[in-house]
Amino acid sequence: MHRSDRCTPVGPVHDILKHMKYSIRRQLSNEELTKLATFPPLVAHLLFHRGISDGNAAEKFMVPDYERDTHDPLLLQDAGKAAARIIQAIKNDEKTVIYADYDADGIPGAVIFDQLFKKIGFKNYFVYIPHRHDEGFGLNEDAVLEFAEQGVKLAITIDCGITDKTALELAFGKGIDIIVTDHHEQPEAGLPPAYAVVDPKRNDCAYPDKNICGAGVAYKLIQAVLGVDSFGIKKGWEKWLLDMVGVATLSDMVPLTGENRVFSHYGLQVLRKSPRKGLNELLGKLRISKKHLTEDDIGFMITPRINAASRMGVPMDAFNLLSAENDILAAKYAERLDAVNNERKAAVAVLVKEVKRTIRERYGENITAVIVLGNPVWRPSLLGLAANTCAAEFNRPVFLWGRDGGNIIKGSCRSEGRTNVVELMRAVPGGVFSQFGGHKHSGGFAVSNDQVYFLEKHLNEADEKTKNQKPKIKNSEQESGLGEEDFIDAELALGAVDWELYEDISKLAPFGKDNPKPVFLFRNVMPAEVRRFGKGKEHIGVDFKRLNGSRLSAISFFGAENEWAGEIKTGKPIDMIASLEKSIFRGKIELRLRIFDIISL
Repeated sequence: MHRSDRCTPVGPVHDILKHMKYSIRRQLSNEELTKLATFPPLVAHLLFHRGISDGNAAEKFMVPDYERDTHDPLLLQDAGKAAARIIQAIKNDEKTVIYADYDADGIPGAVIFDQLFKKIGFKNYFVYIPHRHDEGFGLNEDAVLEFAEQGVKLAITIDCGITDKTALELAFGKGIDIIVTDHHEQPEAGLPPAYAVVDPKRNDCAYPDKNICGAGVAYKLIQAVLGVDSFGIKKGWEKWLLDMVGVATLSDMVPLTGENRVFSHYGLQVLRKSPRKGLNELLGKLRISKKHLTEDDIGFMITPRINAASRMGVPMDAFNLLSAENDILAAKYAERLDAVNNERKAAVAVLVKEVKRTIRERYGENITAVIVLGNPVWRPSLLGLAANTCAAEFNRPVFLWGRDGGNIIKGSCRSEGRTNVVELMRAVPGGVFSQFGGHKHSGGFAVSNDQVYFLEKHLNEADEKTKNQKPKIKNSEQESGLGEEDFIDAELALGAVDWELYEDISKLAPFGKDNPKPVFLFRNVMPAEVRRFGKGKEHIGVDFKRLNGSRLSAISFFGAENEWAGEIKTGKPIDMIASLEKSIFRGKIELRLRIFDIISL
């Protein structure tokens, strides 16, 4: 039985939005609604605007099935070859290294391989996570030389390696077989000289899902290994590894569709039951309900602490937390990561303030299509966070560079939501970047000293070139030039917000890239109370009194930083964009709104 029409999306409200950056998604036609008739009208509306237009596809999306929706790992090119080599190393007791990237994708990937080796009793291995500042991204030559001295025979990379031709050539010369597991784009020059390259994005790979993250690729390889030799492990045991795959999938901003939806959905289920001591200790410290853990808890609380370890110079702390096997170590690393994250937040706040000031001073009203800034004293490990903030605020792709511990100019870039930064870097003339890579909306790069001051010119020329090459967009919603985040899903009344509506919407979770959390317009709503809280009064809470006399709260963490913060007042009507969320604080469960924006005052 459907909910009442009070939750049915309304048409565009051009009178309040025509001058704004937002558009409301259009209503569905009767024919379109009919194809999704088994769902409440609002759910049907949300599904349709996520590209799901019929009942069968909707049922599959709403109820992910592990067996049905995952793929044979041997469809990954080289997965069989890699699995056989790993089994050989285990049976011959060959010294092996797990070499993982230092972020919240690579580190969970290292944890699941570590867990596999412990489970089967293989001990002749170690985990190596490079120092972000001193070694940089990917497999490096110094590490390879160190492995050769230690007698390593096999190395398995996690979330890196596809672009590391020089280091791989060195490893080959030293007699080290390297299995690359990665999910980044294959270089134009071709595949690197590795023993095996397991990467769904390699040009000759027919794997059905190209978008799984680095830990997801590692998981598929573990499936391939256990498919050949179970080592006495009970069938299905590997599903317990999905907690780490889920963390990585939700952290790495990959599309939450296809196999990634399975990984994130089941990953959260396993996380809510996970026996990992370090993770449980951290959740307790952060007062996060494990039973009600959500993708927001991962994205806003867990991921930053994993990444903070490498940004502040101690990447193994994150691995040690997630792999801790006793309470003492779990408490030690949970405390350490929380402290390191606080240091990271302070350092990033200072950096963001400086970058924003520099942008305004340098560009004024004449901001170029691509913002490019750098300073030799800026720490490259923090630049991605700053670039992300500035890309959102200035609505431009942002490239920031600094100098690492090896005196090499390195940087990070973030898209404003429309620009593919990897394609942009590819369009820059050869010789400008000594190294680059990443995903559509985020990337990293290194620049030669003699080219860095021409980087802005080259990137803006590349932007113009790629825009001219783009085909015309026919989708009416995309013709506006707006990104995904510029769309409001529907208009709702405050009275429509209840637990039944929340449960309907929650069936589309987990939310993330390509499945954004629904946001709604609440028009002409009157704050009954406005309050600021937090140590620095940086958060804003607003209470609304509904027609039936009940109260509904809305909240904006760090909302005091927004332009509208000083204007929102009790008794003054506002037009608010917000999402629905379940709040659990000190055991109290509350349905509230999370403020996305205030668009008219």
